[in-house]
Amino acid sequence: MGTTSNPWMDSRIWSKLPQRLLDRVIAFLPPPAFFRARSVCKRWYGLLFSNSFLEMYMQVSPRRHWFLFFKQKTMLRTYIYRNNNNGGSSNGDNRAIYEGYLFDPYDIAWYRLSFTLIPPGFSPSSSSGGLVCWVSDEAGTKNLILCNPLVGSVSQLPPTLRPRLFPSIGLTVSPTSIDVAVAGDDLISPYAVKNLTTESFHIDAGGFYSLWGTTSSLPRLCSLESGRMVYVQGKFYCMNYSPFSVLAYDISVNNWFKIQAPMRRFLRSPSLVESRGKLILVAAVEKSKLNVPKSLRLWGLQACGTTWVEIERMPLQLYLQFAEVEGENGFECVGHGEFIVIMIRQSDRALLFDICRKRWQWIPPCPYIHGGFGVGGGEGGELHGFAYEPRLATPVVGLLDQLTLPFQSFSG
Repeated sequence: MGTTSNPWMDSRIWSKLPQRLLDRVIAFLPPPAFFRARSVCKRWYGLLFSNSFLEMYMQVSPRRHWFLFFKQKTMLRTYIYRNNNNGGSSNGDNRAIYEGYLFDPYDIAWYRLSFTLIPPGFSPSSSSGGLVCWVSDEAGTKNLILCNPLVGSVSQLPPTLRPRLFPSIGLTVSPTSIDVAVAGDDLISPYAVKNLTTESFHIDAGGFYSLWGTTSSLPRLCSLESGRMVYVQGKFYCMNYSPFSVLAYDISVNNWFKIQAPMRRFLRSPSLVESRGKLILVAAVEKSKLNVPKSLRLWGLQACGTTWVEIERMPLQLYLQFAEVEGENGFECVGHGEFIVIMIRQSDRALLFDICRKRWQWIPPCPYIHGGFGVGGGEGGELHGFAYEPRLATPVVGLLDQLTLPFQSFSG
């Protein structure tokens, strides 16, 4: 009788395991392991198309607080009419092939994803619920695409109503609803934009939808730079500049308001991130004239919605090392679950902070690109990150597909 070195992997045990229990085990696998397992047999290969398996998967699969990064060129406001931001290499028919870089903060591992179904002239702008939102680069009314990169699904939203240049995009996806906000960069002439208005889109399983018909004015004299909006408990948040403050958009009442930022006169490279259901502001603090040491700090917005409390400060020795690498080039932050990634511009260095364990560590550069988080591999290229929860199924997009049937596809 043959023996096995690991009794837990004895085929005599696993071969008799009921199929439903085996499927449950597979549903707990992280995506890279799941897709490797599909090569074992035809039945496992077909699990991705099995409604019964996907229903169980959505019930039992643990949430994974991962990150998705893209190497994209900086969008300059001088590109009024066209932005040739292909974002990837080309195949034989000169169509752009977009690449994303998936980062697992638990195992400190990198993976590469291809977005072969995204048409040229689009850039990633947001992510939620396993979906990545892409927005058209052309100045004018904006087309948006929602893509699940793991299963290759692509769904489109109706075009926005107002012409814009590079607006900020907010996205939140729940199992039964999709909310999108497109804010700022109103194209008021062929040569000028202003941050004037917001358009919002909503659809839910209850049959209610709003196709960009709901608009809202941004606060007067606001100065938000084009970029991501962070969603936390019913509100989208983004940074306001000159001077620093935080802009908040309450979805339920369709209204914007300002929140004063902590130490606003002494902040550098402030970023807003979502972490464990809370809004956190991450920034360098420089108060040399008041003899306060330079530092990198994190503040949490309290339940009242107006007060900030400092929750963490980078250890001094680490900050000295961080500051030397950063060289005042600036940095960007993205948060997800218990993790915050701090990406140093023009460098391949990045820090990972685990809020629960109060642990800081340097992240190894992405092995799939030259230059890691910095500018390598092409002029003006940098990695920009989004919180990303890998999901094998996003059934809510079925509502969107039904809604947009009358609209002519622009991806063909």
